[in-house]
Amino acid sequence: MRPAPDEYTPYHETYISLVQADDIVTALQAQGNETAAMLLRLPPAMADYRYAPDKWTIKQVLGHVTDGERVLAYRALRFARGDRTPLTGYEQDDFMRGANFEPRTLASLIEEFEAVRRSTVLLFASLEPEAWSRRGVANQNEISVRALAWLIAGHEMHHRRALQEKYFRSKTPFAGAMR
Repeated sequence: MRPAPDEYTPYHETYISLVQADDIVTALQAQGNETAAMLLRLPPAMADYRYAPDKWTIKQVLGHVTDGERVLAYRALRFARGDRTPLTGYEQDDFMRGANFEPRTLASLIEEFEAVRRSTVLLFASLEPEAWSRRGVANQNEISVRALAWLIAGHEMHHRRALQEKYFRSKTPFAGAMR
C-alpha cells in the first residue's frame, strides 16, 4: 500500500511520486538490480565524469544515493521498532565532503550499493504489517516507515534519471555510451 500524503512532507512528494509500484519490496529489489546493471555497462573512463564543473561525478552520485539510502533505512528501522526519539537531519554536501569517493573504483561503489540495497530489501521484507504505519520524527518532520521505503526508491529513481539525462544522453564525450 502506497503512503498517504499525511505520512510525509510535501517536499518528499517529489520523490515518492516517481515510484509507480504498489509492492515496494519487490520494486526496491528490481530497481537496485536495474541501476547496478546500468552502471556496470559504463566505460571505466566515464566514472569520474561530471557534466558541469560544479556537479558531482558519476561515482559521487552513486555514493550519495548509497549514503542517503543508509540514512533513510536507519530511520525506518528506528521507527519500525517503535523508537520515537527525534532524529536529526543530514546535510548531503557535508556527507560528500567527508566521503572520499574519488579514489574508489566504480565497481567497488556498485558493490557497496548492491549490499546496502540488499540490506534495505531484507529490512522492509521482515517488517510485520503494523510496523509500516509507525511514525517518527526526522529532521523535525514526521514520516512513516512506509513513506521512508517509497522515499528510498524515489530518491534512487531521481538520481538514475539524472544520470541518464545529464550524463549519458547529453553532449558529452560519452554521449551514446549507454545505448
